[in-house]
Amino acid sequence: MKKHYSSIISNGFGVFASKKFPKPIQKIINNGYVKLMGLDMSEFKNPNSYPTLNSLFTRAFVTPKEIIDDETIMISPVDALVTDFGEIINQKAYQIKGMEYSLAELLGEYHQEASKAVDGGQFVNLYLSPKDYHRYHTPDRLTIKSLTHIPGKLYPVNFPLLRNKKNLFIENERVIIECRDRKDRTFIMVLVGALNVGKMVVTFEDRVNTNSDIREPQHYTYTNLTIEKGELFGWFEMGSTILLFSQKGAFVPNLSINQKVKFSENIGEIK
Repeated sequence: MKKHYSSIISNGFGVFASKKFPKPIQKIINNGYVKLMGLDMSEFKNPNSYPTLNSLFTRAFVTPKEIIDDETIMISPVDALVTDFGEIINQKAYQIKGMEYSLAELLGEYHQEASKAVDGGQFVNLYLSPKDYHRYHTPDRLTIKSLTHIPGKLYPVNFPLLRNKKNLFIENERVIIECRDRKDRTFIMVLVGALNVGKMVVTFEDRVNTNSDIREPQHYTYTNLTIEKGELFGWFEMGSTILLFSQKGAFVPNLSINQKVKFSENIGEIK
């Protein structure tokens, strides 16, 4: 099967973003990107200190964020825009209002029981724009049960596509992380790839290789793998989306559509 054009474009941009140019040229590239995208660099290093554009994308905070030490509060795992949230009904959620999709299709063959387990629960869609902090962290203390990398396309996940491209999340490449919360309830995080670099790094699973020649789903299981609240577990190499799914009665969102959230901020109550 030939690569989709979105993956070819993303590969090309990835090569450019990962290349170390001579310092004067790299300075122009980095400063140009900061200005073009309107990046707020107040919590990060000087743009000129990053040796590649990709290292600027995946920048870390100079001062680590303080994590809320309250087991009843879920924190945002990322800096993002809330594009939609709500109740999962008949194993369906919305990529944006009026555009539903099937969780069974999104999660794939290895997570069908998990899809049933979160029916009646809550979903939250968090969109990371190219100017956002690109690293992701755990929204609560979670025990990782399994992970599946599902290859796919790399369409943009911006508003025009969310409104008009049916099953956008299902067509795009994604990484499904099935977890259990502190009370052994199912919680699922889905990392959705997008146009341009298209790489999703997962720190606890180095076999994940997105935007590659892999064509079939890759599934991994774990025992005794727990990640603490607010802990870093990877990053996008460009903007994309994280989807959160919780079991019925486990989580009550405190959000509004089109709200901008920051990593470590309170996004709702854990029951």
